[in-house]
Amino acid sequence: MHFMDRAIYIVGILGPVMTIPQLLVIWMEKTAAGVSLLSWTAYTVFSLFWIGYGILHNDKPIIMTYTLWLIIEVLIVIGIIVYG
Repeated sequence: MHFMDRAIYIVGILGPVMTIPQLLVIWMEKTAAGVSLLSWTAYTVFSLFWIGYGILHNDKPIIMTYTLWLIIEVLIVIGIIVYG
């Protein structure tokens, strides 16, 4: 259990980091072709709920992970709006 308690922080960071290439394509190539505004907006809303849940339960890994996701998702949604 101690291993999982530590590993979850690594996984919680790696998940959002793995989405950075998508973010870079949108912002560097100035195109959001094939990227769904509906999907990424939904992911953003879901992250807000997860952050709220994490705060209510004082669950730091959930708060950290979904805050990182929220940042990435908002930047992708903005990129889709600007370049879509």
